[in-house]
Amino acid sequence: MAPARDHRTPDDLPAAVLWDMDGTLIDSEPHWMVAETELVEAHGGVWTRDDAVSMIGSSMDVAAARLRERGVDLSTAQIADALNTAVAAAIAAGVPWQPGARELVEAVAAAGVPQALVTSSYRVLAEPFARAVGLFDVVVAGDDVTRPKPDPEPYLTAAALLGVDPRACVALEDSVSGLASAVASGAHVVAVQLIAPVDPPAGVSRTTTLRGVTLADLARVASGQLLDRRAA
Repeated sequence: MAPARDHRTPDDLPAAVLWDMDGTLIDSEPHWMVAETELVEAHGGVWTRDDAVSMIGSSMDVAAARLRERGVDLSTAQIADALNTAVAAAIAAGVPWQPGARELVEAVAAAGVPQALVTSSYRVLAEPFARAVGLFDVVVAGDDVTRPKPDPEPYLTAAALLGVDPRACVALEDSVSGLASAVASGAHVVAVQLIAPVDPPAGVSRTTTLRGVTLADLARVASGQLLDRRAA
């Protein structure tokens, strides 16, 4: 049974909310950074925090190419397997939700608004998370698309699977490539600046945390208003 909507009419709400996963919903980026560092160092290379931050939101193909530049003598498939295995093991102890993220996902679900998980992570990581949460109608993972972020294909695919117009959706992202993907899809976009510095284009809402962001805020974003919740 679908969750009951709140007092707002459907026209007051986004057609759907499209979520990035790593960094936006869950604090998994530190695990990716550790996994990348350990893999590069195991092959005799050096991987700095700046290197790791620059990879936030990148597709596995892009990340693998950079890691090979630093001496990792493995194929993209082998690198993906090594990183996914390490990150999955780190997250297995419990979902590391970003502050306010779980509450907002639950509020959106309670209002009956469809939600999609749109991530550069492979399905081997995205599917267990989505299954544990149980509130996403659609999952679009990095290995589900031909052209990953920053191309709009992931967000356009999610909207198509949900049967909604992307221009009536709200997408939440924390990386440069993710923001480019979401903006190009036509969705209303909220940039969540948590780890990686982002400089979103005009017309993109901003926040430094999901704590305190409400369904009403997302409704305003969907109507074309801008949200600015950056820390002073």
